Amino acid sequence: MLPLRAQNLPSLGSTPPTSDIIAKYIREAIVTGVLDEDEPIRQDDIAKLFDVSKIPVREALKRLEAEGLVEFQRNRGAVVTSITDPEIAEIFEVRGMLEANALKLSIPRMTDRTFQRAEEYCDAFARETDVAQWAELNWQFHSCLYEDADRPFLLNLIRSVNDRIERYLRIQLTLSGGTGVDDREHRQILAACRERNVALATELLVTHITKACESLLSNLPKVRGRK
Repeated sequence: MLPLRAQNLPSLGSTPPTSDIIAKYIREAIVTGVLDEDEPIRQDDIAKLFDVSKIPVREALKRLEAEGLVEFQRNRGAVVTSITDPEIAEIFEVRGMLEANALKLSIPRMTDRTFQRAEEYCDAFARETDVAQWAELNWQFHSCLYEDADRPFLLNLIRSVNDRIERYLRIQLTLSGGTGVDDREHRQILAACRERNVALATELLVTHITKACESLLSNLPKVRGRK
């Protein structure tokens, strides 16, 4: 039986298409770990949960397949994508390249408001004790630094890469011992941005992302039960 519950289901009477609402619900279940790697997602159960036909469920799963969160397997149907360690490392490598480029384009155009918002996100990240909120605050800080690049396609691409590994980012933030190291590195990146030091800021950012990947890969065996 699919480990999803009818509690707190979103309303289907609002503007977004039903398939969008269902996709958002399943996406959240995947990134929070309610649905684990390689776990089947049964269309009948989802359709019953939302009291809809299987058509919007299938559309939602196809969208999640395009995002890399779901894959369709022969004789099993839709399952949560399992990502290998080398694939995780490659995704983080791509993330570093994309985000460094966005930061490089943003820094010359950053304003005092940008620095204020980024500092507020740093403060909120440092204060937060709810593990479930760390990944979202982490994204808010990073994306704030890229918005002045005025490259919406690039920012959306960065978001999609982060969505692909968000469940692993949550693991990394949890198992690495909290937000202390990340908060310090965030503030170092922000300080370099204030100084308009593009080379230092991008170097610190890539190092920050690389270290997050290394921390994640060192902790994954505890989660996956591997030796």
